[in-house]
Amino acid sequence: MATNSTTKKPAADAAAEETTEAAPARTARKAAPDPDVVGPALPAGAEPVAVTLAHHHTIDGTDYPPGAKLLVSPDYAQRLRGQGYATPA
Repeated sequence: MATNSTTKKPAADAAAEETTEAAPARTARKAAPDPDVVGPALPAGAEPVAVTLAHHHTIDGTDYPPGAKLLVSPDYAQRLRGQGYATPA
């Protein structure tokens, strides 16, 4: 009678080891903060512009729902309006 000299683990033991590994934690998105200037920084001497979002948008990892009123730099406001994310002025 031949003996089995392999070092293979039984399938049940291997499956149990795989399930005990910790899954990587997901990062939670932040809720919308109080109205501050969001997005790219304001250029020197520029005043922030108020925009109202037409669609759901995420800026710097923060979710903003449609209808959210934000203060952004003038250049960023123009980009948001051009891409359809903000309502026209």
